[in-house]
Amino acid sequence: MLLSGAAFKADPHPTYARLRAEAPAYCRVSRDGAARMWFLTRYDDVAAALRDDRRFVKDADATLTPAQLLARPPAPPLYRLLTYHMLNTDGEAHARLRALVNKAFSARQVEQMEPRLRTIAHDLLDRLVPRGAMDYVDDFALPFSIAVIAELLGIPSRDRHRFRAWSHILVAPSVDAVRNERKTARLAQVMQDFVDYLQGIFAARRRAPQPDLITSLLEAEEAGDRLSTEELFSMILLLTVVGHETSVFLLANQALTLLTHPAVLAAVRSDRSMIAPIIEEVIRYEGPVERATMRFAAEEIALHGATIQRGDAVSLVLASAHRDDRAFPQPAVFDPARRGARHLGFGLGAHYCLGAPLARLEARVALDTLLDRLPAVQLATPSSDLRWQTNPIVRGPKRLPLRWEVS
Repeated sequence: MLLSGAAFKADPHPTYARLRAEAPAYCRVSRDGAARMWFLTRYDDVAAALRDDRRFVKDADATLTPAQLLARPPAPPLYRLLTYHMLNTDGEAHARLRALVNKAFSARQVEQMEPRLRTIAHDLLDRLVPRGAMDYVDDFALPFSIAVIAELLGIPSRDRHRFRAWSHILVAPSVDAVRNERKTARLAQVMQDFVDYLQGIFAARRRAPQPDLITSLLEAEEAGDRLSTEELFSMILLLTVVGHETSVFLLANQALTLLTHPAVLAAVRSDRSMIAPIIEEVIRYEGPVERATMRFAAEEIALHGATIQRGDAVSLVLASAHRDDRAFPQPAVFDPARRGARHLGFGLGAHYCLGAPLARLEARVALDTLLDRLPAVQLATPSSDLRWQTNPIVRGPKRLPLRWEVS
């Protein structure tokens, strides 16, 4: 069954509906037969796996025997630098890394950023409004989201374009990409630039600490613990990439969904209290994360008559779970007043998204500002003509052309 490509990404929902009905635990085997990946597509199965961090683990090494670990060649230094962060750890290791950054992402800390986020959004629109048109992804969502995470980390505004370029290249590199000679050379150069830049920032923060997250990470003390060098670089890479890539597509999908549901758009224009439930329903209806980051079976697991073997990769398909009519009546309908099951867009359990309060704040500020500044905004192209991101993890349009009358 085809689970990639432009046609699939334009509308994956019929394919996922078929999987939910016919093969809720669907296995795809690599061409050489050496690797198996399972796709779980029903809401209950996805929710259970998200909660079960004992059997569905993030660290693939945890599924290997001691003999297999000894026989396996060591990971390249570049790959280690890219992956030593809390998204790829379990249990105590994950709890330790999470504790070192948790305070910076508390709801109370995030809410204190709201005035600054509103200033950033209005500054962007000050330049865009007179034009009468924009690509919402490239002209607003991307610069807004990178400015927010750069502000949190303490990256100077003059360098934010560099972080945007690095993030675009470094987002979700696969093991194959890291081991491909040509791609490795490019990735290595980008990573070296990234490391060199951060080392300069670290030196500056050690000389003169600032009220930002990089200073906090350098000074982190939690039960006498600190981040190692690899953990420090990986953590900032994770926050840079995950901290804004998913937000970009939350903002884009939110704008697109409202512009294709004019009755809801008209209602929220007159009643801003609808913004919070609209954000939650957007995450369910067309969330920015199509599939959760990869899990691996830590033991043999029987599910729907199939057997997931120890070490098999497991993909939890959030976009499918969110359209499961067992959990959501009329799931293809966008309904901000919806009650019942909660969406899984920020995960569940130990790996619940640390950045959920910040993502919600960004979505709220972006929508509020758009409603204030562009009351007559509309799509500049039919929604059926949009092209979608091909990355299997994220869901969002590559471009979102908007237009409005300039007075």
